[in-house]
Amino acid sequence: MDGSINGKSSLRFVINNKIIRSQKLNIYFLFLLSSTFLSTQVFKEINQNDIKISGTKFITDEIIVKNSSLMLPEKLIFIKTKLHERELKENLSLKNISINRQLFPFGLKILLEIRDPVAYAEKNHKKIINGFIDEEGFFINEEFAISKQNLPFDFKVIGWKDTSRNAISKIIQAYKINKDLKVIYISEEGNIILEEDKFRKIFLGNQPEKIDLQLKLISEIRKQLMDEEFIKKIENLDLTDINNPTLKVFKP
Repeated sequence: MDGSINGKSSLRFVINNKIIRSQKLNIYFLFLLSSTFLSTQVFKEINQNDIKISGTKFITDEIIVKNSSLMLPEKLIFIKTKLHERELKENLSLKNISINRQLFPFGLKILLEIRDPVAYAEKNHKKIINGFIDEEGFFINEEFAISKQNLPFDFKVIGWKDTSRNAISKIIQAYKINKDLKVIYISEEGNIILEEDKFRKIFLGNQPEKIDLQLKLISEIRKQLMDEEFIKKIENLDLTDINNPTLKVFKP
């Protein structure tokens, strides 16, 4: 009886070992297959039709290739995602972009976040380039501005510069309620002049660190001026010297 029991136990032990070895072999085989598949996918070549874009229907795979250094066909593993993100963010005036290599389904997955234009703008980069700005003061090339109709602001930015972007954004916020603003003019040296209804021209100079105080002064002076006849005689407001604001009026 003891021998029979031991015999059955030994048989079960042998069967269990065979099952375990079989399972290990199956796992190894599956691992080998998956590794081979992944290696094949990683070194597979990307073509233009393997680019999948989400976030907008306006920007196509042709535009992506044209506005980056991406040369197709190219092996998936060699795609420089961070480099192309930087290129496309600047060249397409994007708010954000994410490029991810994808094995299944195979291809490049590109997620785009576009900028919304709020006013017309132009910049001088060897030649005058027409476009728009968003609320953060970023320039949007005309061809990549989607919602061009019914802009929330009537003013225009002339001479846009990247160094003036923060000041432009703050000026936009300051004039959200007051619609007097007509032009934000930025000279080659970065000096800012505002053209508006009440003060005609406001000279701000090139003082990004003082823009908050300058805008606050414009608001305070505006509140103090109640005489309509006097307002009509104003030629300009000079705030280049914060400590000595100057209001120039026309004298017949």
